[in-house]
Amino acid sequence: MKIGAFQFVGSGDMEYNFAKISEGIRQAAGADVRFLAFHECALTGYPPLEVSMECIDFEAAEKYCAQVQTFAVKYRMYIALGCAVRRGGRIFNSVRVFSPRGGELPAYDKRALWGWDRENFYEGGSDGIYDIDGLRIGIRICFEVRFPEYFRELYRQGADLGVVCFCDISETDNPDRYELIKAHLRTRAVENVMPVLAVNDAGPFQTAPTAFFDRDGKVLAECRRNETELLVWEVEKLPDTFRQAGRKYVNGRLSLSGPQHVSPCIAQTEGTGG
Repeated sequence: MKIGAFQFVGSGDMEYNFAKISEGIRQAAGADVRFLAFHECALTGYPPLEVSMECIDFEAAEKYCAQVQTFAVKYRMYIALGCAVRRGGRIFNSVRVFSPRGGELPAYDKRALWGWDRENFYEGGSDGIYDIDGLRIGIRICFEVRFPEYFRELYRQGADLGVVCFCDISETDNPDRYELIKAHLRTRAVENVMPVLAVNDAGPFQTAPTAFFDRDGKVLAECRRNETELLVWEVEKLPDTFRQAGRKYVNGRLSLSGPQHVSPCIAQTEGTGG
């Protein structure tokens, strides 16, 4: 499956954001992308960095989302779009998923809330798993990358791909934080033997990447920092290597009853590490 991530500089101007989202969708359609992801709160802006919660027009957001759904059908594309959502009198930090078959799939609502998120959003409860064209995709949002438990859930449910939507930005350059978040993403990929696609708001300065990581945490594609750009990668299911199979084996033992003693007498045929 061809997957994509489109990064752009978000704002509190929903009309501007939608224009950039439309641009990304059209670019992705030209590249035959089947699944396209945008950053956290890409449509509405992320409160309070880009917009105050009181200034979000939720009715307008629904109209723009209806147009995104039309694009999904027109371009035969699944579209994962970050958006603040008002539902049942509560507001959630969501990634909404639009299907080319018409209709919207259940949204994934952010669960790891702290600081601004706790001030503005309610905690979600869905698992964020989507089965698309034989590929099981798990979505997570920003701060959740700090906690391996959210990604272990995806591993246990057999996810083939993890997608992380960020709004992790700064007014000043902070390359150390950028590398730290990148390291988290590499670790989540390695420990769960699962490729990971990350997409971030493009600025003013990105403190998390838009990139694709393979099952060993290797960066196979990465957007230029702080620039509007589309990342495209083709994902395929591959047989496990020796090291990948080893990580799955130990993961299985840990999930049963915690750390286990493994005999050092077992022969190694390809290196010594996982």
